[in-house]
Amino acid sequence: MNEIKYLLEIADIKDTEYKNTLALTSLIELLIEKGIISQSEIAKKSYEIKIKTAQ
Repeated sequence: MNEIKYLLEIADIKDTEYKNTLALTSLIELLIEKGIISQSEIAKKSYEIKIKTAQ
């Protein structure tokens, strides 16, 4: 029974992760479409954050 509970929790986490990714991607695309930020600025900031969190 615990196994089923864990599998359901994993499925729920995956669904939440998908929804969060979809929302974030949509926001990024809208910001780019409206000319508020460029794709290269997002890439640069992502790299900066990755470097900071790796320390």
